[in-house]
Amino acid sequence: MTNISDDHVKVHFRMEIDEGGWPPASVESLWAVDLGDCTVRLDNTPWFVRGVASGDILRVQPDDQGALWAGETVQASQNCTIRLIVLKDDGSDAARQSVLKVFHRLGTTGEGIEQFRMVALDVPPQADLPKIRKLLEHGETKEWWHWEEGCVTAAWDAAARA
Repeated sequence: MTNISDDHVKVHFRMEIDEGGWPPASVESLWAVDLGDCTVRLDNTPWFVRGVASGDILRVQPDDQGALWAGETVQASQNCTIRLIVLKDDGSDAARQSVLKVFHRLGTTGEGIEQFRMVALDVPPQADLPKIRKLLEHGETKEWWHWEEGCVTAAWDAAARA
């Protein structure tokens, strides 16, 4: 995530909680840059929301209290959102930082959160998608982490077939 400035706003996303209680909240709020005309550009990586990535431009609708609620994606950024639950060392801070560091070398950015032993990766289209996929699969085989695709692109899917 970039530095928060005066043109940043919080955008709220409603989420369905499954039978297992996941995600752990019915609303996630993300930072975005207000572009005017009821659109915003997401400026951080989603922890739980599916189908959006950092850089996506979304239509928003204010409620009666002025809170902005996410609507349709106007323009996709072509970034992917990949989330990991870090199992190695019980998801310690050092383990999460190690995960971020190794994926950073392949062109990603991201952040970790202690509460859920999670790492959320923002994967831009110029990142080494085939190597990232192979590393994700290898780490899952080694039981270093579980991972999921929060938002993917055609380029990401093509890397799976490469």
